[in-house]
Amino acid sequence: MKTKDRPERQIDRLVRGLGVASAGLGLPMVLRPSGVARVAGVDDIATAPALIRGVGVRELGHAGLLLLGPRRSVWTRVVGDAMDLALMGHALRSRSGDRLGRLSLATLAVAGITALDVRAALRTRGSQHGAGRPGPLALRASTTVNRPPDEAYAFWRELDRLPSFMGHLESVVENDDGTSHWVAHGPAGKQVSWDAEITSEEPGRRLSWMSLPGADVENSGTVHFAPAPGDRGTEVSVVLHYDVPGGLLGRAVATLFGEEPEQQVRDDLRRFKQVIETGEVVRTEILPRGTEAKRRFLQGPARASKVGSSR
Repeated sequence: MKTKDRPERQIDRLVRGLGVASAGLGLPMVLRPSGVARVAGVDDIATAPALIRGVGVRELGHAGLLLLGPRRSVWTRVVGDAMDLALMGHALRSRSGDRLGRLSLATLAVAGITALDVRAALRTRGSQHGAGRPGPLALRASTTVNRPPDEAYAFWRELDRLPSFMGHLESVVENDDGTSHWVAHGPAGKQVSWDAEITSEEPGRRLSWMSLPGADVENSGTVHFAPAPGDRGTEVSVVLHYDVPGGLLGRAVATLFGEEPEQQVRDDLRRFKQVIETGEVVRTEILPRGTEAKRRFLQGPARASKVGSSR
């Protein structure tokens, strides 16, 4: 897997820094809402402490998303900033004297934060969209398999084999015109489908594909195959770009049901390693289709099942 270039690292640092800022803003709002109300010049409103505490809880939620979730979570801060500016603008109309001055300064501070959030949000959009990169999620994972690159590539190139190790795929059917039809399990069990085409390939080295217009889930992907150091087989690196149905809300629901996208990709590569090295995928009697959280606690003793057997 390639190391992220400098702009990508800068965006990551910016987003994570905003996450820390959200935590720093949210904690005093939750713990000392009355004090924040005095500083902001709205301590004459009886409902201000409760409202500020609610905003603080929201900021802590932003912090969790920005520190642990995808970069595009920064857009949730932009929405929150717009709500805050609207509330503060309404409050400015009824302030005067010292309170007007304090609220004006607070509003300017929030406007400055909003500008920074918008800048960060636009940078994440630019980094994850563009030619060949249709989705807001960029997922990366890699593994080493004990097989030569040509063999690993040949296995992956037979697209109808992908469901044998990709837990979210039901089927991939290759068409005579070079396209393929994909059917998959979406968040919360919803079925989604799309047509795709191979956009570029270098046998034994790289394979890229992209969904065609009209897809339920716009996506693209590239898998790289490179000789592992020390003649240890092949390093397989996957980069996927796709839209989660329902956006950030869909991602949150998917995570709740044990379908976190990053974990899916890691699990898929683990199963790819199993199937190409042994011809088998280790499953469980009670968990035949992966690691859905709602079943995880019922997992029984592991057994090996032949690829292509009932899932």
